[in-house]
Amino acid sequence: MAAPSTDAAPGTPPLAPTGGHPQRWLILSVICLAQLVVLLDNTVLNVAIPSLTRELDASTSDIQWMINAYALVQSGLLLTAGNAADRYGRKKLLLTGLAIFGIGSLAAGLSQTSAQLIAARAGMGVGGALLLTTTLAVIVQIFSDTERVKAIAIWSTVSSLGFALGPLLGGVMLDHFWWGAIFLINLPVAALGLFAVATLVPESKSRQGERPDLLGALLSTIGMTSVVFAIISGPEHGWTSGRVLVSAVVGVLVLVGFALWELKIPYPMLDMHFFQNRKFVGAVAGTVLVAFGMTGSLYLLTQHLQFVLGYEPLDAGLRTAPMALMVVLLNLSGLGPRVLLKIGTPLTIAAGMTLTSAGLAAIALMSSDGYGGMLLGLVIMGAGVALCMPAMANAIMSAIPPEKAGVGGGINGTLAEFGNGLGVAVLGAVLNARFAALVPAAVGAASLPAALAAASGPEERAAISDAFASGLETSQLVGAVAVLAGGLVAAVMLWRAEQANKADGTGKDDGTGTADGAGEAGTDEADRTGKPDGAVPETPASA
Repeated sequence: MAAPSTDAAPGTPPLAPTGGHPQRWLILSVICLAQLVVLLDNTVLNVAIPSLTRELDASTSDIQWMINAYALVQSGLLLTAGNAADRYGRKKLLLTGLAIFGIGSLAAGLSQTSAQLIAARAGMGVGGALLLTTTLAVIVQIFSDTERVKAIAIWSTVSSLGFALGPLLGGVMLDHFWWGAIFLINLPVAALGLFAVATLVPESKSRQGERPDLLGALLSTIGMTSVVFAIISGPEHGWTSGRVLVSAVVGVLVLVGFALWELKIPYPMLDMHFFQNRKFVGAVAGTVLVAFGMTGSLYLLTQHLQFVLGYEPLDAGLRTAPMALMVVLLNLSGLGPRVLLKIGTPLTIAAGMTLTSAGLAAIALMSSDGYGGMLLGLVIMGAGVALCMPAMANAIMSAIPPEKAGVGGGINGTLAEFGNGLGVAVLGAVLNARFAALVPAAVGAASLPAALAAASGPEERAAISDAFASGLETSQLVGAVAVLAGGLVAAVMLWRAEQANKADGTGKDDGTGTADGAGEAGTDEADRTGKPDGAVPETPASA
């Protein structure tokens, strides 16, 4: 990767000795705070479902759309948002995302009907897509290659923390305020973020002046939204239902059309040749499978804690927190980045995904004895995620030219969303199939609550609980196998890519799996020197 320009404007701070922006760590804290709020809103609404049902007279369908509108819009726009950030300026899009997210949060908190809340959540999804892509792109611009590993580890830690804290924060807010407060709490954070980004974050954008790929943006948005909608709808409506099949077919066909279009035009939104890079493909496979195993597992664990072990929703959320806390502990202590720098990307990913798989297996085989076995599995999973997630995010971003950093952030976010939905859908389907096969025929119910309600006595209820526990064990083991296999495949592909780079002289191994020559510095107007907003170097950064 190219070094930053050494020509600073008069009166600006000098470059840091490492070559990064002089205020890079303060900037990182600002963008991580903005990212945390976006991630919290992926799960914070779950605990408010009873309140929304009661106070807005929301139907089951309304509740589903309140939850899914945010995820659908966000996942559908990630690639488009990343491309727009590269073209028009990452700082501009970060500010725009914060403003849209804040306005959407205000509208959500003041909503009087289900329709208003659904529309507000969709608006928040637009802001969230802009924020998630630009935060990672800004990190690439302001940190040198070596420090970027640690910065991405912290960024990944915030992702895990946001996922775990959503239900907890929602529960605390609902204990003291009305349901709208879970959205209004975003407003001071958005305001602080707007001020800090406007003051601190340097502008950077691609120097290439290509026309925007409007058709590509439309196709990618429709395709990803349709596929994610099919994945979300499958467990409830059945994988062979008309709405799921139509949505899936439309999504796949549109994405194929998107790929063909991107191969045809001179300045594509997503360069499909990235997929010829084994390093990129290996990181892509690993990212999807870790999200698959982690999200699917936590989805199943929440049901186990509530339906089998009898915990209330807030207590269940607290008992899944050790995994996120382990991620925070290892990455904030610097252990994860040190391991990556010491043994390299392939071995780090292999070790991390092996630990993640072992944690899933431990949960499957030991949780029947109570929470102790589950706790051990969560801690092991946390250690694995702390190692592999930052390594894979760094591998994706280093395999993409710096001028496409926004698209890289969009790809990383899209993969995580896809893996999350796929994990819930596939592991949930395995659980349901196993449960339906084992539940007593006399009960004839497909879900655990319905089956328990229909049971005729204590013995039948015990048999139903055992059938559900057996389904959980099977689905967790399926997830463990998928994560382990994906980790080994990803590690082998990344190792082969590194060896190929060494052999042909196109890159060097710096201990992180980052190869020089991923992109030309002269195509990116990255202002890393602390210049005032809008100041762009007149000449490209020297390679």
